[in-house]
Amino acid sequence: MITLRQITLRRGTKVVLQGANLTLQPGEKVGLIGRNGAGKSSLFALLTGRLHADTGDVEIPPRWRVGEVAQHMPETEDGATDFVLQGDAPLVAAQAELSAAEASGDGHAMAHAHLALDEAGAFDARARAQALLLGLGFKTGQLDAPVNSFSGGWRMRLQLARALMCPAELLLLDEPTNHLDLDALVWLEAWLKRFEGLMVVISHDREFLDAVTRVTVHLDECTLTRYGGNYSAFEEMRAERLQLAAAAFAKQQDRIAHLQKFIDRFKAKASKARQAQSRVKALARMERLAPVLTAGDFEFEFREPQSLPNPMLSFDDLSCGYPSSATASADGGGPAERAAPGAGRPGTGRATPIVSGFSRSVLAGQRIGILGANGQGKSTLVKTIARALAPLAGRVTEGKGLVIGYFAQQELDVLQLDDGPLMHLVRLARDVGPPAREQELRDFLGRFRFTGEMAQQAVGSLSGGEKARLVLAMLVWQRPNLLLLDEPTNHLDLTTREALSIALNEFEGTVMLVSHDRALLRETCDEFWLVAGGRVQPFDGDLDDYQRWLLDVSRAAAKGQPAPPVPRAAAPAPAARTPTATPAAGPKGPRPAGVAAPSPASVRNDRRLAAQSRSQLANRTRPLRLELQQIDARMEQLAAERLAVEARLAAGKRPPADMAEDGRRLNHIAAEVAMQEERWLELQTALEALNAAG
Repeated sequence: MITLRQITLRRGTKVVLQGANLTLQPGEKVGLIGRNGAGKSSLFALLTGRLHADTGDVEIPPRWRVGEVAQHMPETEDGATDFVLQGDAPLVAAQAELSAAEASGDGHAMAHAHLALDEAGAFDARARAQALLLGLGFKTGQLDAPVNSFSGGWRMRLQLARALMCPAELLLLDEPTNHLDLDALVWLEAWLKRFEGLMVVISHDREFLDAVTRVTVHLDECTLTRYGGNYSAFEEMRAERLQLAAAAFAKQQDRIAHLQKFIDRFKAKASKARQAQSRVKALARMERLAPVLTAGDFEFEFREPQSLPNPMLSFDDLSCGYPSSATASADGGGPAERAAPGAGRPGTGRATPIVSGFSRSVLAGQRIGILGANGQGKSTLVKTIARALAPLAGRVTEGKGLVIGYFAQQELDVLQLDDGPLMHLVRLARDVGPPAREQELRDFLGRFRFTGEMAQQAVGSLSGGEKARLVLAMLVWQRPNLLLLDEPTNHLDLTTREALSIALNEFEGTVMLVSHDRALLRETCDEFWLVAGGRVQPFDGDLDDYQRWLLDVSRAAAKGQPAPPVPRAAAPAPAARTPTATPAAGPKGPRPAGVAAPSPASVRNDRRLAAQSRSQLANRTRPLRLELQQIDARMEQLAAERLAVEARLAAGKRPPADMAEDGRRLNHIAAEVAMQEERWLELQTALEALNAAG
């Protein structure tokens, strides 16, 4: 096991840990949480030996192998599979031993090397490495592609696969979900559940933490506090602990006030001097409790849009992609309509569209989650809507007064690294508006925790979470009525993610969201679009339906069968195309004539109540959904075991005792299957009842 005793750790002048104690047992699945900048990555560096404690003891079994995702971008011409195989340290050592033995002609050393290769699983190592790559979203044709041919996000996936390839007793994962889509995220959760060693993971994805962890370690105020349970259990236990601590502190303060009042009243009276003196001593001996101090909650809200055009956008036979150089500089249509550049002009270069044939309207007030695997065209679609890319074909018609607030994946990279947050906002107010005085801009930045000298601090020195908060501040300042958010939570901690969820639910405009954060998607989106196979189509279902559909797709692919159809609604949502449609029309279409428009306050209150209802329903149904997933996994195990036993029985030519034991095992499997099916039906009925009541 790992033991930390009275650890004090400093990074420069900052104290990261002080008097910290922690014990981690083999096989535990641990979530390490804390606000951005608390020192979680420094604790990882301490466990790997890259940092050493200033005081205290760190005990880690010396023979333990540590698997960790390297944070630097790999630069090599090695193939993807070979790169991942290099993460298997025992295999690499055995291969080096064999090469040295063959070079020296030492037969005994060669025999020992072959034994080491066998123990390292050399014969199926390549297959295991490729299974990791396929699970993380790589295509079959990319398995041997050079590492340098991949983009940054895919290289980080290679680093993750390389870490998972290591047969480690301790696996350290720092934000492993940042570069994964939902498909790969579901696969990673299943893989980590099967991992047999001690795993410590840093993540700000609460559903991921709930799925894979059973212990939570909270790093706060330079101390480590261990909680038994996943993140949801941690929230409940921490709230209860804070409540008890606050009550104890208040009770002690009342006791201190009572004693002090007696002392002040009677210390001058001779008849009461002895009693007063005893209370003075009692007060001096009392062990004072500290007040309960927690990091202040971060809150913000999007300002009310100046107008809500309806429809916001209309797409007519839209095709999206990256144009060739011949079309990249072509002008589009007017400000209200954007047609494909070069449409109808012979001889113009064309690029193969990533998404095509898309016709649909986006209405005021809609909350749309955009689903799909990486590389299918989600970001390309969003960039086209945001005017960052011109459509390859078709037309985009914008509503009058449309103001787009766009959070791009690479938005953090296009900030001016030498300028401070205040300079960014001054430039935005001058070039985009609305204009404002410097003090007003400083006050506005203060709401996003950019106060004092931090408003002038160079953006390049800010953390990823601070840069993301600056981008959010710039979005809020523009007062958009359509928010296009492409993976906005990659660098946000849990507190800021929750603030973003609340702000989006109270936002009166339209939201289009691409994210792998399932909690954010569940809490903010009322409908989903699926980008797959070059098409965009509505997905009739929730995220649980989407995960089941992904599982069906992977099973069909493994069997060489066609992919199952996408769940579709019986009838598509009506598209409001009339310019007289009222601005407050909701996601189901325009209001009938004669119906009064609800007030902005009423719309805001309704959205807040709806968000609270969705959040409460998700919390009530989460235990049922988790148990259903566990039952599904167990049923798959039983089915595989039954096939294996039946195959042994069919083969025959085995001792009668073994055959009898296999028969008894089949009976046990059948009994457990019946029990699991009965429990599954009970849970499903309860889940449906909760959903119907919610």
